[in-house]
Amino acid sequence: MKVLVFGSGGREHALVWKLRQSPRVSKVYCAPGNGGICRQAECALADVKSLDSLLSVARQLKPDLTIVGPELPLTLGVVDEFTTRGWPIFGPTKAAARLESSKSFAKSFLQRHHIPTAHYAICNSMDDVIDALPHFSPPVVVKADGLAAGKGVVIAKSKEEAASVATEMLSGRMLGEAGSRVVLEECLEGDELSFLVFSDGERVAPLVAAQDHKRVGDGDTGPNTGGMGAYSTANLIDDQMRDWLVNHIARPVVTGMKDEGSEFKGVLYCGLMMTARGPMVLEFNCRFGDPETQPILMRLDSDLLEAIEASIEGRVSDGDFRWSSEASVCVVMSSGGYPGTYDTGKKIRMEGINIFHAGTTERDGAFYTSGGRVLGVTARAADLPAAVKRCYQAVFSIGFEGAHYRTDIAARALQK
Repeated sequence: MKVLVFGSGGREHALVWKLRQSPRVSKVYCAPGNGGICRQAECALADVKSLDSLLSVARQLKPDLTIVGPELPLTLGVVDEFTTRGWPIFGPTKAAARLESSKSFAKSFLQRHHIPTAHYAICNSMDDVIDALPHFSPPVVVKADGLAAGKGVVIAKSKEEAASVATEMLSGRMLGEAGSRVVLEECLEGDELSFLVFSDGERVAPLVAAQDHKRVGDGDTGPNTGGMGAYSTANLIDDQMRDWLVNHIARPVVTGMKDEGSEFKGVLYCGLMMTARGPMVLEFNCRFGDPETQPILMRLDSDLLEAIEASIEGRVSDGDFRWSSEASVCVVMSSGGYPGTYDTGKKIRMEGINIFHAGTTERDGAFYTSGGRVLGVTARAADLPAAVKRCYQAVFSIGFEGAHYRTDIAARALQK
C-alpha cells in the first residue's frame, strides 16, 4: 500500500516513521516534507495552503491512502474534495473541522451539548468586549476565533490588558483574519492534558494521554508557542479517568457532531484542563497534535495503519491500539527568537541521534534550520525519569547556532 502524508513538521515525521513500520505499507510519500522526512519518505513539492496543489500531488502520486497532518488543509476542505473523487483520506470534513477552525463555533457547540468548558463570551467588536469584560475576573484569556498556529491565545493579567489584546486582534494587526472575532474566557487552573481519540463518526477509540508544554520558557514563562515539548506515561491518567473523558467529552462530541449533520471522522484532539471542578475543555484540534504525536507514537506498539483504516471504514473499536507501558518524552529545539522573529540557515550538528525533524532542510549531506520549531528530540524508556534523562542527553549532543529549548519538560510530573 502507498501512503501519502501532507505536512512538513515533526508530527509528520513521526507519522512517516510509524507508517514505515507497517508490513502493509510499501511506499510512503510526504508533501512537502522536510530535510529529515526526505530521508525516510519520497517527498513531493506541495503547498498545504492550496487545495489545487494538494489535489495535483495526489493525482501524480496516486496513493492508496492520504493522511492530513496540519489543520489548514482540513479547514480548506481537502477531505471533502478527496472523498468526492473517491480517494481514501484520513481526517474530518471542512464542516466537522470547525471544531478547530472556529473557537466561537467550538464554545457554542460545547454549551449546546452540555460538555464542561470555561465561562466565555464571543465578541465581534470592541463594544462586545467592553460589555463582556465586567463579567470576568482577571486573569482573562483572550482567544482569536480563527487558526493562528498555536499562537492565538493570550492570558491577560488585567482587564485593561485584555481590552488592549482584543483591540489588536480585532483590528487585524496582530493575527490578520484569524482575529476578526475573539473569545473571552475565564482562566482555568490545573494541569493541562492532551486527550486524543480516533473516530469513525459514531464510535471512538482513545489513544494514550500526553501533556504538552506550550510556553516558550522554563517554568511556563514567555509567550505561547505551537508546543515546546510533551510527554506520555502509563499513569498520566488512570482507566477510570480515561473512561470518564471518553463518556463525558469525546463521545458526546462525536455524537453531537453527527446529530448536527457534520459527522466527525479522523482524530479528535481534546485539549483539557484538569481543574478542581473536574476536566474542562480548553480547545479542540481536528488532527494529531504537535509535539504530542511524537511521544504518543513512540509508545504505540500496534499498527497505526490498521487503526486509521478502521476510522475511515467505520469500524473503530477500543481494541484498535496496543500500547507500551514505558514512558516517552519529546523536547523541541527551536530557532533563537521563536515564536517571534528567528534566524534560519544554521547548520545542525548531530551525533548519531534519531530525532523527528520539523523546520529543517538538507544541503550537501548536512541539515540546516528552516523554521521556528526545528527538531523534536524524542526518547522512550522504562519510566519517566529515565526517559527524561535519555532525551536530554540527546538534546545536549545536538547543536545549532541560537538553539533554544526548555530544560523542564515533564519536571512537574517528576516532582509529584
